[in-house]
Amino acid sequence: MKPVVKQPPRPAQVRIERVGADGDGVGTLPDGVPVYVPFTLPNEVVTVGPTRPRGEGWLARADSIEQVSQARIEAPCDYFGRCGGCALQHWREPDYADWKTGLLVAALRRAGYAEIPAVTLLRGLPGERRRLDFAVRRSHGKIILGLHSAGSGEVIDLTHCLVLHPMLMALMTPLRTVLYGLAAIRRAASVVINLLDSGPDVLLRTDAALSLADRNALISFAQAHGVPRLSWASGNAPSEPVCMFRPPVAILSGVEVRPPPGVFLQATAAAEAAIVTAILAGLPERMTSRSRIAELYAGCGTLTFALAGQARVAAWEGDAASVSALKEAANRAGLAGRIDVTPRDLARQPLAVKELAGFAAVVLDPPHAGAAAQIVHVAAARVPAVIYVSCNPATLLRDARTLHAAGYTLSAVTAIDQFLWSARLETVSVFHRGA
Repeated sequence: MKPVVKQPPRPAQVRIERVGADGDGVGTLPDGVPVYVPFTLPNEVVTVGPTRPRGEGWLARADSIEQVSQARIEAPCDYFGRCGGCALQHWREPDYADWKTGLLVAALRRAGYAEIPAVTLLRGLPGERRRLDFAVRRSHGKIILGLHSAGSGEVIDLTHCLVLHPMLMALMTPLRTVLYGLAAIRRAASVVINLLDSGPDVLLRTDAALSLADRNALISFAQAHGVPRLSWASGNAPSEPVCMFRPPVAILSGVEVRPPPGVFLQATAAAEAAIVTAILAGLPERMTSRSRIAELYAGCGTLTFALAGQARVAAWEGDAASVSALKEAANRAGLAGRIDVTPRDLARQPLAVKELAGFAAVVLDPPHAGAAAQIVHVAAARVPAVIYVSCNPATLLRDARTLHAAGYTLSAVTAIDQFLWSARLETVSVFHRGA
């Protein structure tokens, strides 16, 4: 039997009640079903055309806005509404900032914390974004380089971007030119660029193999535009270097790290510094030379070296290349006795309660999906302090609820808007047991 396809309801006029966690305006259709309308604001009256199911309700387009919010402003970017990178450029600054803070407060209250410490919101600025994953399409005799449009697989060809660091923005035109000439791009590719302290580090993934001419063209591009390393991979296969003119270097809390291609770094340098500051402030006051900190999801050392300035660090990370980079950096800095790094997939093999015994604090920075498998063991281990870095209020809610049930109190919260004009929010939450 074929599945029943729900037919969208007829267009209707609704009042937008709030902005939801994904940045869409939320209203109610005449039959009482919720409707989610991108690029709308609270108290606007909108004629909506439902397009497809979303949860228990419908995603809809705004056909017209009959009553416009006083908080609506003109978006500063002419790609807004088409490019999926930004969702909230049309919202007045104070209202937008209150909404972002509210995402964190609401998540923690739903987790069981009735009393929330004062939330500090550190605002990001245009032109700070130092990492971006670009989509590439070959279409109608040209290369499209940009971001996916909101809610579809279409790629919006970008010639400028307000959030992107100027050094990366300057690469867009020459990058588009060199990609056009590559035989290795038949239909689709992607480019991840990290702006390291040594310069832009580029990872290209294509749907065909590089020819010799392709490699020579990429080498010339890298040499001409100050790219210290350019790497390539076919699809999801491991990457290989095309060229390296000098070591790719990121300075993390004063330590030189040579990260693997395409590695995860915090989106802005200012956000990285704010996260480190909030974490160090949340550590237990009485730390001795024998104190130990467990760092989970350590990456290639964004937090590790700052923590090592306070106590001995046992770090766990699932990505083998990041583990190697972290170990090498610790050895070069003479910190091998201060930092112990262990490869481990914490989603499949979380640390057990016994393994967490004796630590003064656990610091964890899990991926967007959170730390569901690991947090139950952290809570059961009764570690005195748990400092949780999150980019997803929904998974923070789930994991904070586990800590609340185990008797942890909430000591401090920091919100960091490094994903400017998006629905994402970086947060640092500090939990203590017995306080």
